[in-house]
Amino acid sequence: MKNSKKILILTSEFPPQPGGIGNHAYHLAFQLQQKGYQITVIADIRSKDGNEERVFDAALPFKVYRATRRKIILFTYLRRIWIYKKLAGKQSIIIASGKFPLWLVGLDPFLSKEKKYVVIHGSEVNLQGFYKKLTDIALQGFNQIVAVSNFTKSLVHNLKLKNIHVIPNGFMKPYIKPEKAIKKSQRNSFPILITVGNVTERKGQLNVIKALPQLLKSYPDVQYHIVGIPTEQPVFEKSASELKVLNCITFHGNVSEEKKQQLLHESDIFVMLSNSTATGDVEGFGIAILEANALGLPAIGSMHSGISDAIKEGESGRLVPSKDMDAFVKAIKEIWVDYDRYQVQAVAWSKQFNWSIIIKKYMAILNT
Repeated sequence: MKNSKKILILTSEFPPQPGGIGNHAYHLAFQLQQKGYQITVIADIRSKDGNEERVFDAALPFKVYRATRRKIILFTYLRRIWIYKKLAGKQSIIIASGKFPLWLVGLDPFLSKEKKYVVIHGSEVNLQGFYKKLTDIALQGFNQIVAVSNFTKSLVHNLKLKNIHVIPNGFMKPYIKPEKAIKKSQRNSFPILITVGNVTERKGQLNVIKALPQLLKSYPDVQYHIVGIPTEQPVFEKSASELKVLNCITFHGNVSEEKKQQLLHESDIFVMLSNSTATGDVEGFGIAILEANALGLPAIGSMHSGISDAIKEGESGRLVPSKDMDAFVKAIKEIWVDYDRYQVQAVAWSKQFNWSIIIKKYMAILNT
C-alpha cells in the first residue's frame, strides 16, 4: 500500500558507482520505497558512457533522474537545477544529501521549509571560508537535519540547531554468514589486515603502511589488503617500497560486492586510520567498519572522527590516534590475543545498525 507522501532524494552520489553518500542514499530510497513511500531520486551519471547507470536504474523499484557530469562543471550544475525545479513542486518532502544538494535545497526560496530535510555526513559541513558560510546559511533553511554521527553533529555545534537528530548509517546483512569464533590454534599465527575505501589520505591507508615495519617485528608474515578505487595508490606504493613493506601489501583496486565480502571473510582485522585533511575532508561515520563487524572482523579506527560512533571501544574493536603507530600496534596485539571475544562482540554490535532498524528512525522523523 502506497504512502501518500512523495519523497524526492537529491544526492551527490548514487550507485552503481562507489561512495558512502551514495550507498546511504540508495538504501534510504530503497527502504522508504519498501515502506510505501513514493520515492524519486536525482543523482549524477559518473561513468564515461552512462551505460552502468542505465542498467542499474532499470532494475530499481523507483525512478532515478540523472545529470551527466561534464568537463565544464557549470553545465552539470545547471542540469541538476533544471531537473530539481521540474520535480520539486510535486513532492511532499525533499531530502538533500551531499554538498551541492544541501545548498540547492536549503537555499531554495520557493520551497517551504516544512518540506526540506537534509542528511549531513561530515566533509560537506566542514568546509572553509565562503563555502562554510554558505553551508551554515543553507542549514538554517531545513525543517529537520539528520547527522550520521555525533562527530558530524559536533561540526555544526556553533549554529545551535534545535532540529538536528543523530541517526547512524545502516547496512544490509552480508551475503556471507559470519563464521563462529575460530580457535586460536586453527588460525594463522599472524593477523591479516584489510581496509575498504577510496585509496586516499583521508581513508588513512598510508598510516597503516607506515606502521607495518613495527608490526613486522612481532608478526613477520602479516598481510595487508587494500580494497578501493586506487586514487592515490602510486604514492602509497612508493612509500611502501621505501619502507620495504610492499611485499606484504596487496592493492586490489575497486572490486565487486561479492569479491569485497570474500576478501573480508578471508581477513582478520578491519583497519581504518582515517585523517582529517587540510581541506576539511573528514570521516563522518565509517559504515565499512560495521559491514566488516557483521562478518566477524573486529576493527581498529581513528579517534576524533565519526568512526568513534562505529566502534564500541574494547568490545567491537579499538580506537587509536590515527598516526600513533605504537598505539596501533598495541591495539593489534590486544585484539589478537583476545580474538574470540572481539569477534563475537563485533557481530553483536553490528546488528543494531541493520537498515531494518535504522529506517524506523527516519520514518519517525518523516511522519512528524
